[in-house]
Amino acid sequence: MRSFASTACGLLFLAFPIIVSAQTPKISAHARALHFGSIVIDTHDDTTQRLLDPHFNLDARHTDGQIDIPRMKAGGLDGIFFSIWMPGTITGPTAVEKALDMIDAVREQARLHPNDIMLARTAAAVRRAFAEHKIAALMGVEGGHMINDDLAVLDTFAALGVRYMTLTHTVNTDWADSANDTPAHNGLTDFGKQVVLRMNRDGIMIDISHTADKTFYDAIATSKAPIIASHSSCRALCNVPRNMTDDMIRTLAAHGGVIQINYHVGFLSQDYVNYNKAHPEIGKKIQDEVNAKCKPGDEACSIMAEDELTHQAMLDGTLPRVNWTKIVDHIDHAVKIGGIDHVGLGSDYDGSDMPIGMEDVTHLPEITQALLDRGYSDADIKKILGENTLRVMAECERVSREMQSQP
Repeated sequence: MRSFASTACGLLFLAFPIIVSAQTPKISAHARALHFGSIVIDTHDDTTQRLLDPHFNLDARHTDGQIDIPRMKAGGLDGIFFSIWMPGTITGPTAVEKALDMIDAVREQARLHPNDIMLARTAAAVRRAFAEHKIAALMGVEGGHMINDDLAVLDTFAALGVRYMTLTHTVNTDWADSANDTPAHNGLTDFGKQVVLRMNRDGIMIDISHTADKTFYDAIATSKAPIIASHSSCRALCNVPRNMTDDMIRTLAAHGGVIQINYHVGFLSQDYVNYNKAHPEIGKKIQDEVNAKCKPGDEACSIMAEDELTHQAMLDGTLPRVNWTKIVDHIDHAVKIGGIDHVGLGSDYDGSDMPIGMEDVTHLPEITQALLDRGYSDADIKKILGENTLRVMAECERVSREMQSQP
């Protein structure tokens, strides 16, 4: 995910008061015990881009980026969906090949770090990893363009351990409309509906983050299993196409699905979105700075550079400050609209611009503390942290077994 931001290095003007980053909130003994005693799952992380770098070691604690094994342990993250992602403009056999390379990179982490990482395909495997004090590594393909309009490729992804696929990324596929593109299919084509049903059969969760609203409604009408929004937030609080309307959240919940709240500042704060729209020159400036720092095609570098510049700009007042508590505001809203059984966490770490106070995965216990402070029960917090996602996984597995048993 990309946004438009800025840095104070000779750029523009100070539009907002300078605010020093707040100290880390105090985590109570109750919150700490609850958090580390729960299965915490993040359904969307773009760290896979870094895994492609032969010099990157997931086992080392890094000072850049947002995810690595030491920091996941410090933040109590027990299950991570590594995103298999590339721009939707990369299509055909090249997209398939690159996706397979990223899948291999994730699978390799389990081989390299067997004491810390366990490749997980099922909800039961995630629970087993937690019992063995290991991090469950899962995979989600972010964009249906990577199957090259071929259901056999989808079958291959499933066999290799992919457990969800986002139907589109930021551009339309040949069979589904994206939220960020001009509609071309009025939602899903007939082949797109075949894709959804094949995903049901293969045990791959349907993910409607990034899809057009009509694609969402077509997918939920077609799917025999609950669907997810792996990294979306609430449009009622931040009116951008990537977020879900209240009606979409209600419909998702009515069909047993889960919206996993995205932490990206451009999906959390309407003030931030409005300011960027009013100042397009900021987007050009930030892109120039990212391009100067990163080689063409180095997505990991570009994403981290943009996040760093955005963070600095929020701190020095060039951009509106977006505090991490906005995440909890979106959780609250989604729970109010869809119910406690239908909300989870989908950070977009290593793929987006994080709010102040949620700079990396070590800050996750603060969400648990905030939910306690807002009156959520321990049982309900456990649902948000991971149990709701595990329920959908288990139901998709049940539907898959049922479909495969039919002649």
